[in-house]
Amino acid sequence: MALVWALAFVACSENDPDDPTIFPTKEVQRDDFDKWLIKNFTIPYNVDVKYKMEDIESDMKYTLVPADSAKSAKLAIIMKYLWFDAYAEVITPDFVKLNVPRVLHFIGSAAYNSNNTMVLGTAEGGLKVTLYMVNSLTDKMLRSYKALNYYYLNTMHHEFSHILHQKKPYDSTFRTLSQENYVSGDWYRQSDKTAHTKGFVTPYAMLNDNEDFAETLSRFVTDTPEEWEARLEDAGEDGADIIKQKFNIIKVYLQESWGLDIIALRDAVYHRGKELKDLDLEHLR
Repeated sequence: MALVWALAFVACSENDPDDPTIFPTKEVQRDDFDKWLIKNFTIPYNVDVKYKMEDIESDMKYTLVPADSAKSAKLAIIMKYLWFDAYAEVITPDFVKLNVPRVLHFIGSAAYNSNNTMVLGTAEGGLKVTLYMVNSLTDKMLRSYKALNYYYLNTMHHEFSHILHQKKPYDSTFRTLSQENYVSGDWYRQSDKTAHTKGFVTPYAMLNDNEDFAETLSRFVTDTPEEWEARLEDAGEDGADIIKQKFNIIKVYLQESWGLDIIALRDAVYHRGKELKDLDLEHLR
């Protein structure tokens, strides 16, 4: 009996942890930007914005640079104003909370593929969207709606549309409209004119039907009315007809599947884009 008690005592004593707990109890030190992100993204939308580069969150096949914190703050303000708030205005904040990715990841540099194409953004399973080229933001770009569209806003709306159609599939008729003209990895060899005349809003839309869907949606939402009409005019009668058919499928899909009016969304984004010059990017409110 004495031996049993002795062994029990030794066994218990050996199980006492010597290392600190894996659940830290010390308060996390956060700067003003971290607190602003929690207030504007984490609490209302359950979204974690990562701008301090974490290798586990990054794609190891690319050579990447961390995002500048000051530029990350300005991009976050713009993102909230032209993406989150625009959708919340047109539909509801709950729609945004339920469907936006849980993680937004900022990278300072661009990501380049072996064919010399540049990755502006990626979406992963509806849970994370990564935006690149944060360090390329200049004061001139920050006040240019067109430049922001090209490098960031199109990417935001494009990747978000992937999340929506992954949750609720769109009409399969969409892919049949251009089935013979998808070119897979050779999309970057196509010109804008070629894409337009074959019924695509951009060359990248020629990759496959999912990218075609996302590009058509995002370009309509971020184009000015004049820019959208210019695409249709450049496409000619046949190309414009295909683009319009694709757009109508998307319009019906968003309304019936999500209760979202794409015309109202475009108007909200366009209205906010015109007010971009008055947006305070220097102070976190």
